Amino acid sequence: MRKDRIYTPDFGGVPKASLSAHKGRTVLIAGGAGFIGSNLSRRLIARGDRVICLDNLETGRSENIASLLAHPRFSFILHDVVNPFKLNGTINQIYNLACPASPPKYQKDPIHTFKTCIFGGLNLLELAREKNARILQSSTSEVYGDPDCLLQSEEYRGRVNTVGPRSCYDEGKRAAETLFYETNRQQGVDVRIARIFNTYGPRMDPGDGRVVSNFVVQALSGVPITIYGEGQQTRSFCYIDDLLDGLMALMEADVNLSTVNDPVNIGNPGEFTMRELAQLVLEMTASKSSLTYCDLPADDPRQRRPDISRAGQLLDWAPKVSLIEGLVPTIAYFRGELTKMQGARLEDRYAI
Repeated sequence: MRKDRIYTPDFGGVPKASLSAHKGRTVLIAGGAGFIGSNLSRRLIARGDRVICLDNLETGRSENIASLLAHPRFSFILHDVVNPFKLNGTINQIYNLACPASPPKYQKDPIHTFKTCIFGGLNLLELAREKNARILQSSTSEVYGDPDCLLQSEEYRGRVNTVGPRSCYDEGKRAAETLFYETNRQQGVDVRIARIFNTYGPRMDPGDGRVVSNFVVQALSGVPITIYGEGQQTRSFCYIDDLLDGLMALMEADVNLSTVNDPVNIGNPGEFTMRELAQLVLEMTASKSSLTYCDLPADDPRQRRPDISRAGQLLDWAPKVSLIEGLVPTIAYFRGELTKMQGARLEDRYAI
């Protein structure tokens, strides 16, 4: 499939009249084939919306949306959001999820990562202005850098290295927040900014490179679990369903716009050291994997824990799924993915 081609699925004989009679909204998800985007697509379709998925499939996966391609209210556009594009018809909401979020993935091409944050954000903001659509920017807890406070609120300005190996992502997301803020202030575009903390769950890429996928895949494969540093750095893990509840609540909120256009932390305040997470994964997978320790990467944050007071006050939102509860379906998902990958290798090996 070449870039910029719009994939129009075979609707399987569904009459066109039934499509035009649909009363749901039309939602564009940039990065819709990724982990969060593909789960969001299913949630929006289930509530009756049309979904346009735009993705260049560099880190998004076609497997994540394969079961959606024949759905009459889903369409896929293969396109890099860095490049300008036009869409016909009404668009009511836009979710900008288009950027690699895993350090190995965003560090692979740091200039493109930064362009995705800036040029991609500008292109989507222009589309939102043209369509009079509400747009949500997926920012990140990485805007806080390596924090010197135990609980990160939206008022915290952060400690980010502007020239480190993570800066393409950290600074790209910080700059994108500025673009969204100024576009709202100067042009009146209705924007929402969600600062997403570590999220996990089904449809993560087994080779994603983030800690939950790394630990679970290593444990299920029986290889040593890699811990960086002494494993005392902490993270807060939010299950995908809770994250989607928060993102959709922020998108739908009709509270005072001068308030809702400020960034909102979306994450789970439960805080775990990397060693605690590794031990939990070993227990839940019954794995015999050992622990191996490596040097801590440059600029790796020592601590992450969101203050979600604003989300509670504005959106009446708080996470519901504990880490243990969320790991059960996550481990089952990765177990299935590894089984499929092993089967594919066997097919290749014995192919005639």
